[in-house]
Amino acid sequence: MKKQIIIDTDPGPDDGVAILTALGSPLIEVLGICAVAGNVPLPYTIRNVCKILELAERQEVRAFAGAEAPLTRPLFTAEYVHGKTGFDGYDLPEPTMPVQPQHAADFIVEEVMSRPPRTVTICALGPLTNMALALERDERIAGRIEQIVWMGGALSEGGNVMPAAEFNCYVDPEAAARVLSSGAPVVMMPLDVTHKAHVTADRIQRFRSIGNKVGPIFAELLTYAKQFDWEKYGADRAPMHDPTTVVWLLRPELFSGRQVNVEIETVSPLTTGMTIIDWWGVTDRRKNAYVVRDIDAEGFYDVIFESFRRFP
Repeated sequence: MKKQIIIDTDPGPDDGVAILTALGSPLIEVLGICAVAGNVPLPYTIRNVCKILELAERQEVRAFAGAEAPLTRPLFTAEYVHGKTGFDGYDLPEPTMPVQPQHAADFIVEEVMSRPPRTVTICALGPLTNMALALERDERIAGRIEQIVWMGGALSEGGNVMPAAEFNCYVDPEAAARVLSSGAPVVMMPLDVTHKAHVTADRIQRFRSIGNKVGPIFAELLTYAKQFDWEKYGADRAPMHDPTTVVWLLRPELFSGRQVNVEIETVSPLTTGMTIIDWWGVTDRRKNAYVVRDIDAEGFYDVIFESFRRFP
C-alpha cells in the first residue's frame, strides 16, 4: 500500500526537490500540497506549489493555500537566499491550475479525520503554522496522524538564521511548540542531518544530466539558491534540507537518531526559535520527537535522482 502524505511547504528549491521526490515515487500517494508563508510570502509559495505540479504534469494533485503569517508574530522571510519569488534562478511559466478554495488547515483536518487512524503522514517543509492551526481546529488529529516529519530545528549546529535558531522554527516558534506538545508522533530533521547532505557541484551536474526537462531546471534553481550557502559554508558545503523528510519515508534505514524530548524557546530575544533537545536524557520530560542526526548522503541522493528520472 502506498504511503499517503500531505506536504506542507513554503517553496524554495529545496522544497521543490522534496515535492518532486514524493511525486516521482511509486510508493507515495500525495493527497494534497499545502502552502504556508515562510521562505517567501504566501502568494509566492502557493504559486510555486502550482508551478511544481505543472512542471511535473501532475495537476490532478490539489493545492491549498494556508497561513499568511505566523500565529502571533510578523512574518520573517528569506528572499536573501531564494530571491523575491522563492524560485529565482529559472523563469518557470505562470501556473494555470486552480488553487482549492478550502484553507490548508481545514484540508488537513478533513483528510486525517476521514481516513483510517494512523494512515496519513504530514511532511512539513516549512514553518508549522498550518499544522498548529489544524490542531487548533480539531485536536483529535494528533492521535490519528501516522507521523509528522518536520524539517526544522538543530542540536549541535546552532542556527542558520539566528545564532541559536533554525529558520523554520524561528519563523513561528509558537506553532512549533504547539505541534511538539500535541502528542502527535513527530520525526524531526534538524540542521545536524541536513548539513551532512551537501549539494555539491557534482550533484548539481547529476540534476543537469538527468535527460528530462525537470532535472536541468532544478539544477538552475539550486545553483541560484545555493550560492548563498556556498559563500557562507565554503565550496561544496551547501546543505539540502527539505527532501530529508520524504526520503525518510522511503528509506528510513539511511538515517539514524533517537527518541528524545524537544522544547521550543518562544520568549528570549537572544534564543527565540531555539530547539532545546534533551539528547542525553538528563530530564524526565516526555520524549516527544524522534530526532535524526545522521544520514547516508549518497543513498539519500540516489533516492532523489531515482524519482527525478521518472518525470518528463
